[in-house]
Amino acid sequence: MTEVSSEIRFLHAVQIGLGAWQWGDRVIWGYGQTHTDKDIREAFDVSLNLGVRFVDTAEIYGSGTSERLLGKFLKETDQPVLVATKFFPWPWRFTKGSILRALKGSLERIGVESVDLYQIHWPSIVMSPETMMEGMVECVKLGLTRTVGVSNFGEKRMLRAYSTLAQHGIPLASNQVHYSLLSREVEKNGTLARCKELGIRLIAYSPLEKGMLTGKYTLENPPPGVRASQYAELLKKLPPVTKLLQEIGQNHGGKTASQVALNWLICKGALPIPGAKTPKQAESNAGGAGWQITEEEVAKLDAATDTIKDYSKG
Repeated sequence: MTEVSSEIRFLHAVQIGLGAWQWGDRVIWGYGQTHTDKDIREAFDVSLNLGVRFVDTAEIYGSGTSERLLGKFLKETDQPVLVATKFFPWPWRFTKGSILRALKGSLERIGVESVDLYQIHWPSIVMSPETMMEGMVECVKLGLTRTVGVSNFGEKRMLRAYSTLAQHGIPLASNQVHYSLLSREVEKNGTLARCKELGIRLIAYSPLEKGMLTGKYTLENPPPGVRASQYAELLKKLPPVTKLLQEIGQNHGGKTASQVALNWLICKGALPIPGAKTPKQAESNAGGAGWQITEEEVAKLDAATDTIKDYSKG
């Protein structure tokens, strides 16, 4: 593995983070119905009190609501928080200057002068990885972000981003991708291995597969909203996986299924960022770090999920 640069060492020291997608999202997460600003604030406070200090948001989450809420919370805490946000590549954003303008908008909503990590949310249909990284270089040079990352980049695009940044002496800090026990594509297609080789931190979003790995959903008790149809096929195959997660949890002092699923990702070398919309969820998520399942248990979970199709892609 490439030696981790001093700029991104903090990312490699973080075991688990807090995803803020649920903060403001009404369509998938039912913001305003299943959880309120008060619930989110309590989840934030619980996370910080339990040592979770890395928060990942994006300008598109709740059309800026997530960033604004985070900014409000930051003003009301004296604890240090590592802040990550993301640029969304709308098709009308086709110049590198749009990245700098978008970051300035995010900084205004969050109420900070700079962020610790700024990421490209998705590959652009109109901008090459090289053009986008040139825009990110400007953000770094102006001191508006400490480090640069990408999200949802396959290995080829990731390497193009890495090479462009390297020409300016800037490391590619991270690649944030969908990764869970039930969605292991990045592990199987070589992206995870390449990240480790190059010292790029792989950040795993949807690490609990939108609640499917918490043990609370079954065919008889499906998740609410659009998730019910999205995961209808998966729910049929879930019982043996849930049972194994629960058994492993019992071997480690009564850890929950979701805590074992998060710990599996940590053992794989990824940084999971589970979402939390209530203090109870935040407490559970934090319990996924600070301990470790055995290599044999990792192998058992691998075997149990090897042939499960990633139904989240439809």
